[in-house]
Amino acid sequence: MICSLCPRQCFAERGEATGSGFCGAGTLPRLARAALHFWEEPCISGARGSGAVFFSHCTLRCAFCQNMDISHEAFGKTISVRALADIFRRLTDEGAHNINLVTATHFVPAVLEALSLYRPPVPIVWNSSGYETAETLKMLEGAVDIYLPDVKHVSPRLSALCAGAPDYFAFAAPAVREMCRQTGAPTYDEAGMMQKGTIVRHLILPGCTKDSMRVLDFIHDELPPGTPVSLMRQYSPVPQCHVKGLDRRITDEEYDRVFQYLLDLGLTGYFQEKSSATRAYTPPFDLTGVSAPAEEEENP
Repeated sequence: MICSLCPRQCFAERGEATGSGFCGAGTLPRLARAALHFWEEPCISGARGSGAVFFSHCTLRCAFCQNMDISHEAFGKTISVRALADIFRRLTDEGAHNINLVTATHFVPAVLEALSLYRPPVPIVWNSSGYETAETLKMLEGAVDIYLPDVKHVSPRLSALCAGAPDYFAFAAPAVREMCRQTGAPTYDEAGMMQKGTIVRHLILPGCTKDSMRVLDFIHDELPPGTPVSLMRQYSPVPQCHVKGLDRRITDEEYDRVFQYLLDLGLTGYFQEKSSATRAYTPPFDLTGVSAPAEEEENP
């Protein structure tokens, strides 16, 4: 496979297990965890949990990533497309409100093939960094019910420094507009669980409140009215991050400044408590729920 799935446009050769592109991924899905997850937005996790499938590798290099062992270091297990479909079935049988595909952009063809083998009777959630191309997202139209993208930065300088992608917003903005076009206005069932729609996430970074406000301006000015915002205050420093200023949590004053701006714009959605700023909300990436046939065990 010659790959052009993400904005990097590597056009790199990818074999089944390894690739020469920026992300380093092969074409077969590589997973670090597949289990019920209770720490998403209430309309995603609900009472029974979201069926979260965490994919290894990533198209960004966020300096503050909480999941570095799977995003930067690609910890995980390579499985077949059939095994991925079986995971969707198992999570559905366990009562998951939805199947939550976390950072799967570099595995779009495998995901679509797995969904052709087993289409769960619950919504499919595309949980991504927002660093997408509209062309790849159009491949997902009709397969994905809920988009859960980040909009991390507007500033090219911040995007280069923090995510290794100075063109981040140039792609994220049209990508999120495309997601909103596909899903339309949010819809919910009688229990308040989202069935279709787009929720835009934004993580406030220490010292970066002006850029956070620019993100909120984008949501207000360029996305459909009523698009829910998930304003996150969970930033927690990691030892591997060496970006000046990102060695602390955000202050109450920083959060209040951005939160008040969100209210002034009339945006609504979901807001995290201060207690969320802890690594306890990051699940253990220990291959929980990841299964593969015996012959694949020998070739991870």
